[in-house]
Amino acid sequence: MCRSVRIVGAHQWAKAHFLVCADLRGRTGAAARAQIAENMAFDLDKVRQIAERVAGSSGLEVVEVEVSGAGKHRTLRVFIDRPGALPAADRPDGVTHEDCSKFSREFGTIVDVEDAFPGGSYVLEVSSPGLDRKLTKAADFERFRGHRVKLMTREPVNNNRHFEGKLESFENGKLLLDLSAARKKKMRPKEGEGLNVEIELRNVEKANLVPEI
Repeated sequence: MCRSVRIVGAHQWAKAHFLVCADLRGRTGAAARAQIAENMAFDLDKVRQIAERVAGSSGLEVVEVEVSGAGKHRTLRVFIDRPGALPAADRPDGVTHEDCSKFSREFGTIVDVEDAFPGGSYVLEVSSPGLDRKLTKAADFERFRGHRVKLMTREPVNNNRHFEGKLESFENGKLLLDLSAARKKKMRPKEGEGLNVEIELRNVEKANLVPEI
C-alpha cells in the first residue's frame, strides 16, 4: 500500500482571518464561534473535483476524499487507484509510491492556489485504497464482480443490515450476494435460509472488499 504524507501551510490565512473579523462585529460567544465555523467551511465537492482533475491527468482515479480532525490537527485524506487494477496479496494496488508522491505535490499546490481548503495548515495524506478498499459507486460493483465483499444497508433486508459474501452480479442498480462465501461462519446463511440476497445499490450505506489472503 503506497502512502504520501505532507504538511501543507496556508499563506492565505491572513486573508481568511480578515474576512472572519469583518463578519464577527457585534457577535460574541457561541454566535461568533458558529460564524467562524461557517466561514472556514469548505466545499468538499470542489476539493474532489480538483482531485479528480489531477488524477485524470495521470491516468488515475479518485476512490474517496475525506476530512478528519479540526484546527491545527486537520487531515485531508485522498485515496487513489488505477482503473482496472484488481487488488491481490502480492500486488495490493495499481498505484505506486511515485504515483502518490506526484499526485500529492500537484493536488496540494492547486488546493492551495485555489484556496479550496481554507483555515490554516493541515496534513495531506494520499494513499492507495488497499486490499479492503471501499466500494462507493456503480462502477465499483461492476468492476469487482466475483470478489468477496462486506456491506451494511441503510434499511434492513430480510431483517438484517450486515452482509458478507461473493458479489455474483450487479445489474439494474441491484447487486446479488452469495452469502455462503462469507469468511465468518456467523455471516453465512443458517439452515433453511436462502444462499443469495439481492440488495439495491441505493440501500447500501457502506461496502468494502474483503481481502483475499
